[in-house]
Amino acid sequence: MKTLDKIPTGKIGRASKLVTTGVKIGGNYAKYYGKKLVNPDLSRDQLDEDNAEDIYDGLKTLKGSALKVAQMLSMEKNMLPRAYVEKFSLSQFSVPPLSAPLVRKTFKKYLGKYPEEVFDTFEKDSINAASIGQVHKAIKDGKVLAVKIQYPGVADSISSDLALVKPIALKMFNISGKDSDKYFKEVEDKLIEETDYTLEMKQSREITESCAIIPNLEFPKYYENLSCGRILTMDWMDGTPIGSFTKTDFSPEMGNRLGQTLWDFFMYQIHVLRKVHADPHPGNFLVKENGNLVAIDFGCIKEVPDEFYDPYFELAKKEVIENDDLFTAKMYELEILTPTDSPSELRFFKAMFKELLSLFTAPMNEKVFDFGSGDFWERIALLSERFAKDTEIRKMNANRGSKHFLYMNRTFFGLYNLLHDLKAKVVVNNYIKYMD
Repeated sequence: MKTLDKIPTGKIGRASKLVTTGVKIGGNYAKYYGKKLVNPDLSRDQLDEDNAEDIYDGLKTLKGSALKVAQMLSMEKNMLPRAYVEKFSLSQFSVPPLSAPLVRKTFKKYLGKYPEEVFDTFEKDSINAASIGQVHKAIKDGKVLAVKIQYPGVADSISSDLALVKPIALKMFNISGKDSDKYFKEVEDKLIEETDYTLEMKQSREITESCAIIPNLEFPKYYENLSCGRILTMDWMDGTPIGSFTKTDFSPEMGNRLGQTLWDFFMYQIHVLRKVHADPHPGNFLVKENGNLVAIDFGCIKEVPDEFYDPYFELAKKEVIENDDLFTAKMYELEILTPTDSPSELRFFKAMFKELLSLFTAPMNEKVFDFGSGDFWERIALLSERFAKDTEIRKMNANRGSKHFLYMNRTFFGLYNLLHDLKAKVVVNNYIKYMD
């Protein structure tokens, strides 16, 4: 794969790249509508593929927050056209890495020494390059290590990057610009946290020590003396990324074992620690040869405050969803309904969220749930498609819900997708036995 010798770090350079991308997208639409005049039955498939290609190509050289947005969107398998999901999924695994000279320069800047002065051996080519940093393999005192190096300028460009991608996001998700600040501030705060590797080390230790009680689950050890705010060193963990593993011919027993471990890990965090690894994409979990699950990358940890946790999980109960007074009260607590809503908006969003919640909370109302069920995922796909085509939604203000929904919903949606790919049957309340 071609390496990068530089990354645009200034506002003008990064903005210029996105403007160029916008021009390409405009050209794609012009070509599409020209062909549509000749063939009125022409589908949008080619347009989606061309746009996805151009957007991804623009973002991958910027890296940082812009590429992270693509990574987040790639998890929304039932919310975007397949072309976007497939292309944006590359942001998890297939991103051009920094060249060897730029790695040495970056390492020297952040840690004060070149890699070869710190480690006994250091592989100049990265093993994995993602949105915020890339990972190199190293050895020191006989220990095999993973060294994550943050891309230059990423931390300093978060606010300006989000300002550049904001118009695209507003249009894509039908969010009113004047009311969107709380959502973008939540994303900005989380991305700033993800670029602080000192904070990630602290979070990693807290989560891994607390969750060590869960069987079949492993974590790397982190090394403070070989790390700093932009470089993070940990044990090298052998294993197959779970996204690749799910494409192999694994047994139902293995799928259930991994799925149960994954489910218990997330439920224990949410219900006991009141914080959660809010980046459950396939690149953050490995499957070892012994069948254990390895969890890595604790940069995105979402704390779950009581004022959100209580009504959020009350709404997960079937009896609350079916009780109109309780349901309405919780909807107000979670800011899904607002005092300024018109009678028609109240009726519309109550009906819409009742249908959504009845489906998405179904796993929490069963003793054992089969995430491999084709029926469950077909219903999700059909509901997403229906809402995507609903012209009534476009007339409404879609700014709905507490800011905490962003990362909590992302966590559950990503978790559900991983469990579906594992075809896992899980015992829903199994995590409770680890609470004593």
